[in-house]
Amino acid sequence: MPSQHIIPDASTLDVAGQKSSSSGGDGDCVEFAAYEGGIAIRHSKAPNGPALLYTRSEIAAMIEGVKAGEFDHLANGLGRTSG
Repeated sequence: MPSQHIIPDASTLDVAGQKSSSSGGDGDCVEFAAYEGGIAIRHSKAPNGPALLYTRSEIAAMIEGVKAGEFDHLANGLGRTSG
């Protein structure tokens, strides 16, 4: 995986991003793509914006947290005051 953690212009990556099948047609989605041994993530509304790079183990930990409902409060707009 590259030593940098941000690619300033995600459109320069030679990868195909994958969005959730739950994404709406209005561009409200995050795209994931395999990139140099890790995972690049970008916002679909900003294809020329930055991509953040994560290791596969970081993505696995995030997915497990999502499956366990640990981030549901963020999607519901409730925020968390402690924890």
